[in-house]
Amino acid sequence: MEDLKTALHERCLTVASLQEKGRCLFAARDFHPGEVIISQEPYVFVPNSAEPRCDHCFASTHLRKCSACQAVWYCGSSCQKSEWKVHRLECMALARLDKEKRKSVAPSIRLMIKLYIRRKLQDDKIISTTAMDNYSLVDALVAHMSEIDEKQLVLYAQMANLINIILQWPEINIKEVAENFSKLSCNAHTICDSELRPLGTGLYPVISLINHSCLPNAVLLFEGRTAVVRAVQQIVQGSEVLISYIETAGSTTTRLKSLREQYHFACACPRCAKLGQPDDIKESAILEGYRCEDDRCSGFLLRDSEKQGFVCQQCGLVRNKEEIRGIVSEIKLMAERTSLSTSSSPVSVYKMIENLQGKLYHPFSIILLRTREKILKMLMDLQDWKEALVYCKLTIPVYERVYPGYHPLLGLQYYTSGKLEWLLGDTGNAIKSLTKAVDILRVTHGTSTVFVRDLMMKLEEAHAEASHMLSCADE
Repeated sequence: MEDLKTALHERCLTVASLQEKGRCLFAARDFHPGEVIISQEPYVFVPNSAEPRCDHCFASTHLRKCSACQAVWYCGSSCQKSEWKVHRLECMALARLDKEKRKSVAPSIRLMIKLYIRRKLQDDKIISTTAMDNYSLVDALVAHMSEIDEKQLVLYAQMANLINIILQWPEINIKEVAENFSKLSCNAHTICDSELRPLGTGLYPVISLINHSCLPNAVLLFEGRTAVVRAVQQIVQGSEVLISYIETAGSTTTRLKSLREQYHFACACPRCAKLGQPDDIKESAILEGYRCEDDRCSGFLLRDSEKQGFVCQQCGLVRNKEEIRGIVSEIKLMAERTSLSTSSSPVSVYKMIENLQGKLYHPFSIILLRTREKILKMLMDLQDWKEALVYCKLTIPVYERVYPGYHPLLGLQYYTSGKLEWLLGDTGNAIKSLTKAVDILRVTHGTSTVFVRDLMMKLEEAHAEASHMLSCADE
């Protein structure tokens, strides 16, 4: 622990334990928006199983399977060589399984196998250790075993037994393995690309010191496999560094439920402290409740005292409970048909669902937003740029409401809007959208990343095109 404190001190950070929160990370100097607070390589990591990816760099092209185990992919000899010390032992273990069982080894199982292999290699001095890269940091993570239900405990025990069968090491402690699965559940991070598309899972024990807030002052993103935490607000010396563990677009009740189920704690951040207060009730009703029956009214609805319906808090109009139930049933039926049907166009069906949801939910509803995001993705895949821009524009006001100013998802949505506008020849609006994207993403992603440099280049090109068009018009 002292070595870790020294390493953090060199990065102008301190770690302390608080009774109500456990270990916390504090700033030992001021950090400005966009500044890197801390970065860490994963102790262990694996790519997702959704599609083949290089086991080292997560590339998805020019892949070849490991010739021995036939279960792991690499994009070249350099990546294979980088992973060989760990994969040599994993490969031997996987090769003992029959071919079909090898294919079904889940990423979570591989992550645990690699965890124990890495510990063994560090114990044997084959892989070096540092203050920020050693198994004792994993050992210090909280498992929350007393807060897990029996069904989950049984699952962890079964998974631990599977690790024992695969590795066949006499020193394996099945109880410890089960606890480590619980630690991974609470502490592992989804590794995403610059556009927040999931690539894999990694364990970053030092990053795991950082606590959660629904109103965070920092953001965790990834540059390749490296976890990078940047300030998104001015963090003054002595302040705790806080990131968000969950999707924060939702009511306080929804956020608290998500944190309790996944991370086993009750959030007491400034947003969650407002639970049950008038402003919180209003915001929850807007984000997850129904709209007024009068299309001209923008009010939010609350259940009436007799629980017969919902009353608009702006105009007083009552919306019948049975009418709401009927629309909800119709949406559910349509969604079920969509999952079963192969003949109907998914876009047209989702647009019908969107139409029904538009009659039912508030315009700022998260449920309506998620449907529009699905439609936007489908339209982008179909390269229907004009219609995609319409849906992108519909999502932005909700993003602006539910996310703080420097949130990567808001910046990425501006970026999408700017690219579509430029593609459709609307250079003026493209410049406005790309400028907003740059203002946010240079803070969340940093100005030195390839992703942001490409974005800034696009903005420069759009400015140059606008200037050229203006000079041509003057002639």
